[in-house]
Amino acid sequence: MVCQPLVWQLEEQRVFNRNRGLRQLATIASISLVTGCGVLSSDSSGSKSPIVVGTTSSPSTLDPAASWDSSWELFRNVYQTLLNYPDGASQPGPDAAEKCAFTDTTNLTYRCVLRSGLTFSNGDKLDARSVKYSIDRIKRISVSGGPAGLLGSLDRIEVKGDLEVVFHLKEPDATFPFVLATPAMSIVDPADYSATQVRKDGRITGSGPYTLQSYQDGKEARLVGNSRYQGYAKRKNDEVTIRYFQDSSSMVDALKSRKIDLTYRGLAASDIVSLQRHQSNSGIQLLENSGIEISYLVFNPKDPWAGKTAVRKALAQVVDRAAIAHNVYKDTVQPLYSMVPAGLTGHTTGFFDQFGDPSTAKARKILSDAGITQRVPLTLWYTTDRYGSETAPEFQEIKRQLEDSGLFQVTLKSRPWTTYVEGYQKGEYPVFGRGWFPDFPDPDNYIAPFVGQQNALGTPYPAPKITGELLPGSRRQSDRANVVKQFEAAQQILVDDARLLPLWQGKQYVAANEDISGGERALDPSTIMMMWELSRKTSW
Repeated sequence: MVCQPLVWQLEEQRVFNRNRGLRQLATIASISLVTGCGVLSSDSSGSKSPIVVGTTSSPSTLDPAASWDSSWELFRNVYQTLLNYPDGASQPGPDAAEKCAFTDTTNLTYRCVLRSGLTFSNGDKLDARSVKYSIDRIKRISVSGGPAGLLGSLDRIEVKGDLEVVFHLKEPDATFPFVLATPAMSIVDPADYSATQVRKDGRITGSGPYTLQSYQDGKEARLVGNSRYQGYAKRKNDEVTIRYFQDSSSMVDALKSRKIDLTYRGLAASDIVSLQRHQSNSGIQLLENSGIEISYLVFNPKDPWAGKTAVRKALAQVVDRAAIAHNVYKDTVQPLYSMVPAGLTGHTTGFFDQFGDPSTAKARKILSDAGITQRVPLTLWYTTDRYGSETAPEFQEIKRQLEDSGLFQVTLKSRPWTTYVEGYQKGEYPVFGRGWFPDFPDPDNYIAPFVGQQNALGTPYPAPKITGELLPGSRRQSDRANVVKQFEAAQQILVDDARLLPLWQGKQYVAANEDISGGERALDPSTIMMMWELSRKTSW
């Protein structure tokens, strides 16, 4: 059948902050497909043919206690949390819980009542003790760079009977419900998960919409519907297979040859541009969302060179973000001058305000004022299989820029993600690249995870004014419009320290075969894919 040209309609999707007193935070454009080919119906009862999804982001672990990365993509679909984002909501609502709320006006006590009759996929009972066990073990195991850093405001958990859980906080935190909605807070079966060790047998016991039927590390995860699931999600398919690719080109080739049905992570800029040009006759729909993903460099303060403030600031003065965005990413990303991306409350352009356009002369003066006259030797690390095929060219471009200045001598090194994580958690890298997909769309989540003794980077960054004053002050505010000053001040501290160097802010692209529905609804506010929203169209 020959269809009329595709027409794209923009719909505004509101993204909100993570407080009870929610206010509009940003406008994110989502794209829905309208065709002139008649009406398509979706198989809402679920198709027997599994939907196959491709991504370049394979899990680093299958245990929620050990992951603060995009392993969450898998977790969201096989584990369950007390709260989630029901029916496209932008604020947390009940999932394993029947209801949750603060019980006081100071945001210090948060109470949840579970649904009755919950079980894990193996039939074991899921009750309030399971919830307490799951979250307590995150703090007890305390993996370096793991999700324990999200629980800084939690003091203790109280269980009342089988269904009631009460969270007592050390300090007011109106954002705590959003923490409970992250896949890090997935509920695990105490019988199958050690209280003191990470599970490493390649299996999962959860209570989410799917069960993990089989798993091949770095290759494939097969999900089948969980008949025991009780929650808000309504599956529109019976089975999903996730295939993990090493690069974008092979993933897109698989999409074009219909070996996979949809991709949601790691599309290369060249592939996006190609799909944009040929989507009307390719049989592939490209769904675009303005994104709040960021890319940045991390400096290890223990390294003899990266530990010097002058070296970090000189590097910040040389890096040309616009060249990276245009030459490497074909303008599918935009330059970023703050750790808080554009579109979120309190966003600034601090690095541009302080350093301006790239300047070798200014960078040379920064170094000479610190008594550094030799070329600075630096080793920059990146991961080969996490953030898409442009990562290597991006670091080659950074190396070129730094060395062309005559001020730096750069060595590039790389590893696959699973071993890359181990390296930065052990503090092995002088300078390394990271990407960040938000836990929730709030400026807090672009600062808090990276500071403090225990953070998502495995590299302690005390920042006492941020951790002891600015963040606690902001968390007392239910109205996030009132936290601008705190986050502007926090971002200026990050600029002054130059421990983290923002590079670019991305967009979200989902490419799918034309017979797949639900791609435009499948990303939650944290850009995690809810596989249960996908379905296969059954008629024209």
